[in-house]
Amino acid sequence: MTVERPKGPAPKPLYTIAERARRDASPWTLVQGVLAPLQFIVFLVSLALVARFLLTGLGETAATASIVVKTMVLYAIMITGAIWEKVVFGRYLFADAFFWEDVVSMLVIALHTAYLAALLFNLTSVTNQMWLALAAYATYVVNAAQFLLKLRAARLSATGTRGPAGDFAEQAT
Repeated sequence: MTVERPKGPAPKPLYTIAERARRDASPWTLVQGVLAPLQFIVFLVSLALVARFLLTGLGETAATASIVVKTMVLYAIMITGAIWEKVVFGRYLFADAFFWEDVVSMLVIALHTAYLAALLFNLTSVTNQMWLALAAYATYVVNAAQFLLKLRAARLSATGTRGPAGDFAEQAT
């Protein structure tokens, strides 16, 4: 069976050979690989605690503490991610390969930071603070999905296999 190559320009690979080499050699790649699942676990625990508070009114302190921890982990992954991006792509943020992920990341950070401001300065009720945290969490889920799709595209690009739309990903050469 012969597979026909799609017509038109091939999609641009996520990494050049040099960028892939820098990515693979950077200790920040491992840091991101550890922090990303840690952040997701913290998110799931916090989401459950926030939902419990909103549904029952119980566990305000635990929910609040979990949101603060989630925000601190987010800050850690964003700072180290910016360093990783600088090492791999030569700029701290908004490299072409991760431009839209970085744009949404800024919204995620803004909403988490707004939560901290609301908490520290008592700007609104605890219930409203929890809803703000949920808005931050919703944007986090969108952003995490962006990164997962990008990582999948990078793997497909590296193997030259079909992507979700059926197009061949161009193998970086």
